[in-house]
Amino acid sequence: MAVVRERRHLNLRLPIPELSDRRPRFPLPLPPTAAATTTTSSATISAGDLEKLQVLGHGNGGTVYKVRHKRTGAFYALKVVHGESETDVRRQVRREMEILRRTDSPHVVRCDGTFEKPSGDIAILMEYMNVGTLESLLKTHGTFSEPKLADVARQVLNGLNYLHGHKIIHRDIKPSNLLVNDKMEVKIADFGVSKIMCRTLDPCNSYVGTCAYMSPERFDPDRYGGNYDGYAGDIWSLGLTLLELYLGHFPFLPPGQRPDWATLMCAICFGDPPSLPEHASEEFRSFIQCCLQKESSKRWTVAQLLTHPFVCKDPR
Repeated sequence: MAVVRERRHLNLRLPIPELSDRRPRFPLPLPPTAAATTTTSSATISAGDLEKLQVLGHGNGGTVYKVRHKRTGAFYALKVVHGESETDVRRQVRREMEILRRTDSPHVVRCDGTFEKPSGDIAILMEYMNVGTLESLLKTHGTFSEPKLADVARQVLNGLNYLHGHKIIHRDIKPSNLLVNDKMEVKIADFGVSKIMCRTLDPCNSYVGTCAYMSPERFDPDRYGGNYDGYAGDIWSLGLTLLELYLGHFPFLPPGQRPDWATLMCAICFGDPPSLPEHASEEFRSFIQCCLQKESSKRWTVAQLLTHPFVCKDPR
């Protein structure tokens, strides 16, 4: 007996965040023998100042806690990787620390400090995005309408425009790595597998990031032009992310089907890119097509997508 599910659209206002004042830079991480403190421009925060309240999630070998500053009452997110973690995991968190210290954008999650304890534990103190992730919103509120997705796309593109302008490729754009606060600002997070491009022609074809959201050139660079522009992989991932938020399931698979690596690789490399249903607007369909060109050289850049009619509409 077929089960008919009501299609729910997320009815939330997603204003475009105004550009904020530039944030202060943070110092390099303390050596393992140093005290577990970090200094910002406004105050010195030690690990002892923070009270753990609850676990927010797990990812890339670390645990993320909601914490509260005992004196000020301010809430933060604290990502902790323990000293006994695998080398790859520790390398990822150090890469994330390096990138977050470089970033200064209202569209990228803010880093409020870093800690290293003598025990080898590494932690990153970040702004607390109290609504959660786009993935959690999809689960709790249902699928997103086109106007809300246009606002999401605009905000993420502004974040990618900043990152790409500073030669940073995220390589893991997906709903669970896009955080939301109660102002409905969407910010890019989780830079554990990101890459800083030291030279314009640095290759970016390695099998890092989440397999399901990888672009075709990440699997087959010779066929799909992986060396042409590593930044294009973030655009492909954004297109899949928007499709997932609209459809309610991962675009390459039927609803409820669990993905496996081989199936996904074949679908991404040998199948046609997923598309929107007929009832979607022409502008939205065009935007997704611009993101999901299989050849990376044909994919639109961030700058081009920011001029697309889909994201240039006035927010509703």
